[in-house]
Amino acid sequence: MDNESRLGGKVLQIPIYETFLLLVVFQVKHFLCDYPLQGQYMLGKFKGGSDWVLPLASHAGVHGLFTFGIAACMVPIRIAVMIAIVDYAVHFLQDRLKASPNLLGRWKPDNKFFWWALGQDQMAHHLTHYAIVAYLVTFTL
Repeated sequence: MDNESRLGGKVLQIPIYETFLLLVVFQVKHFLCDYPLQGQYMLGKFKGGSDWVLPLASHAGVHGLFTFGIAACMVPIRIAVMIAIVDYAVHFLQDRLKASPNLLGRWKPDNKFFWWALGQDQMAHHLTHYAIVAYLVTFTL
């Protein structure tokens, strides 16, 4: 089954070019939102107490907005909003897990667990994007 998938007895033609293009777009989106567009304020997500909530919400919001922009080019607006909310929520929860000094954020770069936590964080974000891409390319099939 070259470029095909069986689902419920139906054969779906998976659009490989569109899939690859979306993976690249989401990779660029992730870079832009996590690095150039994450300013000093958003790095407050590493703070203790409750001072981390708004900076992290802002950072996750940028991710959600960019995801909405991508999805809105392919699916109805209400679906794009739902996809953006999912990306926002996963990004918010995962980054809190990574940044919290009581959770994965308790390790510093000189500890191997810091790098494992960073890798797990990035993997979670990419797997979220893969799921979104899979949904987008099969939405109209």
